[in-house]
Amino acid sequence: QRLGYSPNSAARALRTGRNENIALVVPDLTNPFMPPIALAVQKEAAKRGYCVFIGNADEDPSHEQDLLLRFSDQVSGAVLASPRSDQSTIQSLAGIIPLVLINRDISGIPRVLIDAGLGMSEAVKHLVALGHKHIVYVSGPAHSWSNEQRQLSVCEAAEALAIKLNVVCAGTASFLSGIGIVDELLALGASACIAFDDVLAQGICQALEERNVTVPRDFSVIGCDDVMGFPRLTTVSSPSAKAGQKAVDMLISSLSSGFSPDTRLVLGTDLLPRGTTGPPKIN
Repeated sequence: QRLGYSPNSAARALRTGRNENIALVVPDLTNPFMPPIALAVQKEAAKRGYCVFIGNADEDPSHEQDLLLRFSDQVSGAVLASPRSDQSTIQSLAGIIPLVLINRDISGIPRVLIDAGLGMSEAVKHLVALGHKHIVYVSGPAHSWSNEQRQLSVCEAAEALAIKLNVVCAGTASFLSGIGIVDELLALGASACIAFDDVLAQGICQALEERNVTVPRDFSVIGCDDVMGFPRLTTVSSPSAKAGQKAVDMLISSLSSGFSPDTRLVLGTDLLPRGTTGPPKIN
């Protein structure tokens, strides 16, 4: 401290053969689900003496791959959150750079999975208990593992409870996509919807209000991920910060040991009832 000395990380990397950087690649950093992951990754990495490079893939699998390849000679490993690339591509990338996945279940690669299945099933049961007999699932990105799991859980719960279910595709998980899907949603004649995430659900609520459809008096809406916003949605919880922390723990443990174990950690979810669900409107 007296001499003003600070370690030279580049020189240290030459000696040890390993730098003290890791990467985090996300599909959309503007999605409110991602910042808690990024913050948790940064905090946990800092505790272990690592810096974090963050890359935004803009929902494009080719950008995801390009970012990881560009990072590969600057970082010791990477956390890949909700990847959109296909399985074979991710497996190939894992042979180039040590990876830990968040919300993608690929055998042989360490992964942290947020299992929204139980929470989504609870969401369907919640709507049925309120009296709803026809609901819609508003799906998110086509290449999203999370979307596949959430849609499957909703479909299975609706079938088990013998209620009518439609699925509409919003394409992207954005506020504008939520707004754009509402006319199709209302045309189906359902009394409630479950959206892939809270961002979509917020857009749906906005567009319903613009059409003088009051939530939840006229239509009930459930989201997923429990992000801040208005109105305060009935939603499915998401331990995203814990997922980020656990992913870094897995990655650095792999780097320290020199091998990548086939570790699979599953984090559970719950339904959080709030003000956007109620009994169906009686016509």
